[in-house]
Amino acid sequence: MSTVGLFVKEAAEMLQKVTDIDTAELTRLLETPPSVAMGDLAFPCFTLAKSWRRAPQQIAAELCSRISEQPDYAHIQVSAAGAYVNMHWDRTACSKSLLEQISQEQHYQLHTGQGQRIIIDMSSPNIAKPFGVGHLRSTVIGAALYRLYRAAGYDPVRVNHIGDWGTQFGKQITAHLRWSDPVQMEQNPIGEALRVYIKFHDEAAEHPELEDEARDWFRKLENGDAQALELWRYFVDVSMASLDRMYERLGVEFDAVLGESFYNDKMPAVVDRLRELNLLEESDGALVVRLDEQDMPPCLIIKSDGTTIYPTRDLATAIYRKEVMEGDRLVYVVGGEQTLHFRQVFAVLRKMGLDWAEDCIHVPFGLMKVNGKKMSTRKGKVVFLEEVLDEAVQQAARIIEEKNPELPNKEEVARQVGVGAIIFNDLKNNRQNEIDFSLEEAVSFEGETGPYVQYAYARIQSILRRAAQHTAANELPAGIEQHSTQDQSDPAATVEEPSGWTDSAWELLCHLAGYDSELERAVRLHEPSIMARYALQTARLFNQFYSHNRILDSSPVWREQRLELSRQTGEYLARLMELLGMKAPQQM
Repeated sequence: MSTVGLFVKEAAEMLQKVTDIDTAELTRLLETPPSVAMGDLAFPCFTLAKSWRRAPQQIAAELCSRISEQPDYAHIQVSAAGAYVNMHWDRTACSKSLLEQISQEQHYQLHTGQGQRIIIDMSSPNIAKPFGVGHLRSTVIGAALYRLYRAAGYDPVRVNHIGDWGTQFGKQITAHLRWSDPVQMEQNPIGEALRVYIKFHDEAAEHPELEDEARDWFRKLENGDAQALELWRYFVDVSMASLDRMYERLGVEFDAVLGESFYNDKMPAVVDRLRELNLLEESDGALVVRLDEQDMPPCLIIKSDGTTIYPTRDLATAIYRKEVMEGDRLVYVVGGEQTLHFRQVFAVLRKMGLDWAEDCIHVPFGLMKVNGKKMSTRKGKVVFLEEVLDEAVQQAARIIEEKNPELPNKEEVARQVGVGAIIFNDLKNNRQNEIDFSLEEAVSFEGETGPYVQYAYARIQSILRRAAQHTAANELPAGIEQHSTQDQSDPAATVEEPSGWTDSAWELLCHLAGYDSELERAVRLHEPSIMARYALQTARLFNQFYSHNRILDSSPVWREQRLELSRQTGEYLARLMELLGMKAPQQM
């Protein structure tokens, strides 16, 4: 359960009056009990044992006695449970204000980033390569961060830093001229480009002179050779058409698509600036910036053959994003294997006297593996994302056909569920963890999955549609039994109607009231998984509430409150799915 901030503040103030301990320290010590039945908050008395010279159990009992004498806190019931003071807020007294709180815009729209622009470097696949599942992480994490930042009041800008330059293009051109099949290039340009690229690496292992040929072609490209530029533009055009198709399926958009080549004419100024600051040193024919004081290896700026390298380009990119795009923060959603690279780039920016380098943030993520194996374009070990999405949609369609064959718009719902399952499967994991991808697990309607969250939302919409069929306060819509709205196969569906705010209803309400604090934490830590886990918990708590509470056939007072709680839960689930980049089907 997400503890309500108001409860924590009030508990700390109450305990301060009976302990004389600073409220900040009390806030730190407060805990959430493992079960809502045990209390909304708990205060452990172990830390007081030494100064009070009494057993923690005695202290807990004494604190309860002192609190009971405080008339301002009559709405908080306290009880000693061993060394803990358990606190229960009066549910009837607090529920109205909590329901009002969760319905207000300021509860789900923060203003912490007002007036600040964040430039997000995200997705950034390489040209002439297939969009593999390995590219999914930067894409969906970056898109989720964009929506999180926007919900926190920032002005986020999505930039796709396409890998359309570099020595790999020398290899691609060499491979294309030697081995490409014109017919295949016409029918399946990305597939054929991948085939010959893999062949290049296989052949180069036995014929190293191919690497020299590739370097020559890239040097020609950098020098503006007409044939090299024509081939390069062809690869860029066919690749962007393929990438745009994938982005459309994922529901991902960009505010700017600026490839690495965009910065070609901006790098000389960076090199000149480094030279003017006496930061460049020669090392084995190359030019580097020493980072000994930062306990890092030198940052390579110009290679010994005179060509540029990634750090040079990223320095120019950062300066452009700060000075031209006016970014207050520059966020790079790039794999964890690039951590040293970004540390070096940011360190060089600082050595250049650019204080805003402190606002450059690398948001790393772990590798995605398939069947425990790392993917590699060079070795041909790539799982195409398009094929994964197709299979996910097909699997979702099979499950829907089995569970609800009469469902309207089955194909569209299957698409929403299948694609949403792949996105959620990525985002539910702490971004720095490695992921071992399993399609079957991702598309399951049970467990920690996207379809589980979507199904909870669809269930709520079904309840609300049936409630809307009422034509009078005590009339039930056709087909609803007087004793329950729940599935009759569920043994919990026939429980006697409990009175008041039940544990499951109260836990769900308090959980929703904690949304703003979870959103703030997700934004602060650049961690979409916080909201994905929150969505899972919201779905789980609603299903628990649904199983243990009458809704449509409860007494009028509780019916309206439970319908309102259901409606609010549905709105929060829809909001959460939108943050994560998922669709919210009305029916499943």
